[in-house]
Parts: sequence; C-alpha cells; structure tokens
Amino acid sequence: MSRRLRDEAGGDPRAIDSGSLGAFAAGSRLFATGAADSSFQVALDWAGSVLGAGVPVVDAGALPPETLSVAISLYGSTTALGEQLPGGDEPRRVVHALERRLGRKAGAVVALNLAAENALLPVITAALLGVPLVDGDGTGRVFPLIEQTTFTLGGVAATPLELAGPTGDLVGLDTEPDRVEELARPLVLALGGWALAACYPMSAGVLSRVLVPGTVSRLLAAGVPGAPRSLAAPYGVRTLCRGRITEVGGSTGYGRHPSAPSLPSLPSLPSSILVQESEGLGRLVRLEAHNEIVLALADGAVAAMAPDQICMISALDGVVVDVDKAYPGLEVEVMVVRAAPAWHTERGRALGGLRAFGVPL
Repeated sequence: MSRRLRDEAGGDPRAIDSGSLGAFAAGSRLFATGAADSSFQVALDWAGSVLGAGVPVVDAGALPPETLSVAISLYGSTTALGEQLPGGDEPRRVVHALERRLGRKAGAVVALNLAAENALLPVITAALLGVPLVDGDGTGRVFPLIEQTTFTLGGVAATPLELAGPTGDLVGLDTEPDRVEELARPLVLALGGWALAACYPMSAGVLSRVLVPGTVSRLLAAGVPGAPRSLAAPYGVRTLCRGRITEVGGSTGYGRHPSAPSLPSLPSLPSSILVQESEGLGRLVRLEAHNEIVLALADGAVAAMAPDQICMISALDGVVVDVDKAYPGLEVEVMVVRAAPAWHTERGRALGGLRAFGVPL
C-alpha cells in the first residue's frame, strides 16, 4: 500500500493483496447463490493480475466526509461474464464516465454486494483507479434488483448510473430509481449479456450512514481455511434443518403481486423445493423460490422468510446450492442468514421482504 493512500485512508493498515485475495474470494462464496465457476475464475484471475501492492480497505468514517464514493456491481448474467470476457478497461471507463457526468473525481469504491464476482469487481476497480475499498456494502446479503439496497433505504438513488460493456460500449442512465431495472435489462443484453455498473454516487459522509459496515473484513476472516462459515454473517446465522431434497418443481404460481406493483418482475421463474428433515422432528420443509429462496415452511408453518437470506448448503462439498441446480436425493443443510437491521423495518420489508418477490402470505 502506498503512503499516499494510507494517509488519505486515515492510516488503516488493512488491505486485500496477493496474500489475502484467496481468503477474500473464498469468503465471498460462503453464502453466494447464482455464481458460475467460470465467471468467478475470470474475476479472480483478473483481480490477481491488477492488485499490485494491494487495495486498502477502509472504514467509510475514516475518509474525508466529502470524498465521492461509487458503488460497483456486475449487472446481467454471471454466465455471460465467463463467455464474453472483459477487455480489462471496463472499471476505468465506467467510473470515468460517471465522474464526467458528476464533474467530480471518485475517491473510494464500495461494493453493491459482496457475493462471488460482485466482491471481486470492486477490488479490481479500486486497484485500477488507485483508491481504497470501503469496508462494507449496500445489502449485507444479495438481492436480485439494483434498487434493493440499504442505500435506497437511506434515501440515496442508484442514478446517475453508468454501464460499461465488454465490447467497448458505454451507456448512461439518469432516471427514476424504480425505472432502472426496466431500462437497463434490455441494454445489458445488447451490451453482451453483462456490464459493469457504477452507481449510487454519494459522499463518504452519507455512505457511512447507509452502508452495512464491516462486511469486507468479515469475508477476509471467514475465508481463512478452518474459519467458521458464521463469520461471514454479520447479524447471525442459524441452521433451519438438515435433510434430503425429495422434490423439485414448479411453484404455486405466485409472481408480481398487486401489493408491490411498482417493483419490476424478477428475472426468474418461481419454483419450489421439498426437503425431508433427517434429524430432530423429521419435518417436511418447503422452500419457495423466486430468483432465490424467499420463504421456508416447516410442516406448513412459516420458519423463515425474506428479507433474511435462506441458503441450501451441499453436504457433499459445503458449497451453496443454486435453486436451479437442486435435485432430488441431494443432502443439504438449510441455513438462514439474518439480514441487516435496516431490512427489518417497515420500509425494509417492503423493499426486500415477501411482497417484493410477489409472494402473498
């Protein structure tokens, strides 16, 4: 880490460098769903090639309050990232485009979320720009829509937003926050199936108020071999059940619900997974999924629901099982990761709870 960056970051000695990148990457996958091995490896190799002396990891409150921070995220398909390889200049292009729009230079990068590729892309961006990475993120978990963040809950808009595609294209959006998904999805398809997004521009003073803090440090600790998975869960994690998947199929047909008409439809089809508990009460656990598992019913009673994150962990290798890769006979541990306090408010549940996924209850 350079003396200049350390001084600007308030003297914080933490960093993601060649020695800690592996642990950070491992930590980023402990509760990550939807990650493709090929695209994750692309992002990991990319990060390793640009790290240099390392990226400082700083608390938002350690930065000068007026510092412009920019959230970085993959937008679109993780599979597409593995097939349509990045040119390497996407981070510089997308942030510089946002800087030109704002008339200000970015002094820090923050992750929108810290799952798999989305944890590595902000590191790559910070390394290429020579700025620190903020210790925290905008969700504390993963949600499918770009407006589903604690930044939104704190009154910060995702726009203006810039997208950089792998074929050299740049697209800027400056619209109402609830229109971003509707406008950006077809654009990302035209850009090659994925794009790097620079969004939620805000000062470090505002960021320190609206982010989920300390999550980067947690992943660094949780990814060390032998560390408990629970280290990656800032607000606690519990095991709902252990058992065998007995059935995977279409769900009861929920979708966009009248109680949440302003939210766009989700980029997935509903599905349902049945797990027969192998110990304890021997319950039948039904997992309702729409883009992710959003509701767990144990013998018909609600056992967990969004905004908490519900994950299936394979008993074979300890890897998170994606909904579309679940199959009968697979032994799993169903874990519930408690969401940040902001999600357990009336506004938080409206944005990230069952209604946001179109599930009536």
